[in-house]
Amino acid sequence: MTKFLPEVFVSNATLAPWVSRNLKKGRLRKLGSKVYTTNLIESKELLVKRHAWFIVKELFPGGVIVDRTALEHRPAADGSVFIVSSKKRAVLLPGLSIYPRKGAKPLPEDKPFMEKLFLSCPARAYLENLCKRRTQKKAEARILSRKEMEERLESLLQGAGIEALQALRDEAKRISSQLGLEKEYKILDGLIGTLLGTRSLLLSSSTATARAQGLPYDPKRLDLFQKLYEYLNNINTPDRFVKDTSTTLAFFEAYFSNFIEGTEFQVAEAADIIFKGKIPKGRPEDAHDILGTYQITSDKKEMGHCPKNADEFIALLKRRHAFLMQGRAEVHPGKFKTTLNQAGSTLFVAPDLVEGTLRQGFQWLQSLHTPFQRAVYIMFLVAEVHPFTDGNGRCARIMMNAELVAADQARILIPTIFRNNYLSALKALTHHMRIDPLVRSLDFSQKYTFSIDWSDFKKAHALLLKTHAFEDSTTAELMGHRLVLP
Repeated sequence: MTKFLPEVFVSNATLAPWVSRNLKKGRLRKLGSKVYTTNLIESKELLVKRHAWFIVKELFPGGVIVDRTALEHRPAADGSVFIVSSKKRAVLLPGLSIYPRKGAKPLPEDKPFMEKLFLSCPARAYLENLCKRRTQKKAEARILSRKEMEERLESLLQGAGIEALQALRDEAKRISSQLGLEKEYKILDGLIGTLLGTRSLLLSSSTATARAQGLPYDPKRLDLFQKLYEYLNNINTPDRFVKDTSTTLAFFEAYFSNFIEGTEFQVAEAADIIFKGKIPKGRPEDAHDILGTYQITSDKKEMGHCPKNADEFIALLKRRHAFLMQGRAEVHPGKFKTTLNQAGSTLFVAPDLVEGTLRQGFQWLQSLHTPFQRAVYIMFLVAEVHPFTDGNGRCARIMMNAELVAADQARILIPTIFRNNYLSALKALTHHMRIDPLVRSLDFSQKYTFSIDWSDFKKAHALLLKTHAFEDSTTAELMGHRLVLP
């Protein structure tokens, strides 16, 4: 019969005699009341977790998943699952505790789940999580905290927009009387109204409070920035002091920074644009990009200016972007983006969260001690938020090098051959929270810049050629070429 039974099953009157015999023969294991397994090897807890919803539906058919479980869509950290059922007794298994309670039967808005269960609709779940209920001893709190509820509402607003929050409120109003939760609806209405700026309740969540104050931010990005801050604060990199007076270095910073973004010129063409004012036919916007970048990177006063507070940071970032992108009116120079942007699989910070995320992220910058630490941090902060329609990478690298120039430290250049290393390191941090690749690549880039004599244009150009700086990064990788120190 075992071949007809699932790995974990619930016994009944028909199966009981067979189960009893095979249990004695060691062919089955008991996981809990009426719950057995044919798997004699894996741990009971692992088996129960793998088949948790199967167990719930077989033991509590017709039940409604409610309270925190309805919002989290999984057992709580301690394995607790909360359900409305006519059954009264809790079921305790290894890794899973099912707690039934009295409550409203399935509403038309509740969705069928796992064939025999119902999942509370979002409005019901939010209302019931605002209703204080007694929790069984040793169980996880039956409902989410007020702070957690605010954070979920803010997350819904960020992910699905105002319309989703308004629809939730409308549905909650419609079903609150059926659930006898009119009081809880008033609380929910107040929370949503506060997030939308029409009410003014005192909030517990920092993200929700920021939203109510008009400067919402991306909490996931803040976690990432904090991790980067903590990492940077615990590393040591050597000082690479240099008196930065070379227009050649500023030229190649502008050249490589634009080339990495697809604004590609031959070195001689770029030199004619910058030093002779020759604008190539058909490419005036590209020429303005590289010229604008050079005018910033070569301005010692500008590159020695570092923001001292969040207001100055925002103003400086906008001003530099306005100057940098002045030849491209369509990207709104000096103004934050109004539509979501992305690069490949990377979705950047939503437009309404840009300024708040930049301001929150800047707080970590102020506590970093060395110019290199601040340079890496501010570059990633701007690049990760991507606050503008275009020109974000160039702005990020200008902000990075300004921190170094202001402290008489060598700049960080990203030669063409090093493009993939740099972008891959950014992605590793964004998607996998791997910080070391970015720090190592920028440390090497600074070391490379420091090792070149920039006092003579022709000699510097020859060294860049010799060390493979201008090679296409993908082609160079296939040929086994690497950026090397002179």
